[in-house]
Amino acid sequence: MPTIKTQALTHIYSQGSPFESIALENINIEISQGEFVGLIGHTGSGKSTFVQHLNGLLLPTGGRVLLDGVDLNSSKKLRHEMRFKVGLVFQYPEYQLFEDTVYKDISFGPRNMKLSKAEIDERVREAAGFVGVPEEIFEKSPLELSGGQKRRVAIAGVIAMRPSVLVLDEPTAGLDPEGCESILKNICDYHEATGATVILVSHSMEDIARYASRLIVFVDGHAAMDGSPEEIFSQADRLRTIGLDVPVVTDIASRLKQLNIDVPDCCYTISQLKSAILSLKKEGAPC
Repeated sequence: MPTIKTQALTHIYSQGSPFESIALENINIEISQGEFVGLIGHTGSGKSTFVQHLNGLLLPTGGRVLLDGVDLNSSKKLRHEMRFKVGLVFQYPEYQLFEDTVYKDISFGPRNMKLSKAEIDERVREAAGFVGVPEEIFEKSPLELSGGQKRRVAIAGVIAMRPSVLVLDEPTAGLDPEGCESILKNICDYHEATGATVILVSHSMEDIARYASRLIVFVDGHAAMDGSPEEIFSQADRLRTIGLDVPVVTDIASRLKQLNIDVPDCCYTISQLKSAILSLKKEGAPC
C-alpha cells in the first residue's frame, strides 16, 4: 500500500468567481514509504498547491488524498492528527519562528502532541542534531540567529514531530551555495537514518538530480512526467519546451556527445560525468 495516494485530485481557486483558476486537475500519484521524490515545474505549475494537500492545509475541490489508505479529509479530527505524520516545511520557514527561544520553537510540535517532558526533550535534541543546531544556542532567541541557522531551527521543529513523510517546499531558497549544500545534506541524512518519505520541491535541477530517486514534473496543474532522474533528464528537449532546464552537467555531456566523445546518454550529476571522463582517459579515448 502506498504511503500517499491521490485520486483525481483537483483544486480550483476562487471557484465560481470571475477569478476562478484551476491549480490542479485530475492528479493521480502514488508515493511509497521511504521514497525520495523531487517535484519540479515552472512557477504556477501547481507544485506548492499539491504539497499543501498532503497534510490537509488545503482541501480538494475534487478527488481524494489518502495517507496509509485513509482519506485525509474524512474528518477534521483525523486531518489534525495526520499533520503530525506529514511534516510540511514552507519556503522561507524561518518566518514561522515565533517562540522566545530556539528550544521552545523546536519543541512546539512535540508539545502539541501531548508528549511527556522527557520525550519532548529527546526529540528536540535529536532533531537539532539532524540539522546541525548546536545545543549551546537552545536558549537564544531565534531572532538573534543568522539566516541559515534560522532555517535549520525551523526544519528541526518539523523533524521533531518525527513525521513519516517530510515535505519541503524550496527549503534552500535564498541561501548561499554552502548553506544550500549543508541543508540538503542534513535532509538526506534524515532520510537515510529514519526511512521517512521525503518530498522535495525545488527549482534547482542540480539539487534534484543529486538527491531524488524519482522526479515528478508539474505542468499547468497536471503531473506531466514521472520517472527516475535518468528517464526525466534524458528528455531534455521536452523539459525545455515546458519551460524547464536540465542540470548543467547534462548539457555538458550532450555537447561532448556532439563532439563524438563517448559519454553515457544521460549524465546528470558531476560524479557521473567525472567517472565517464576518467573511464575514457583510461581507455585512451580523446577527450
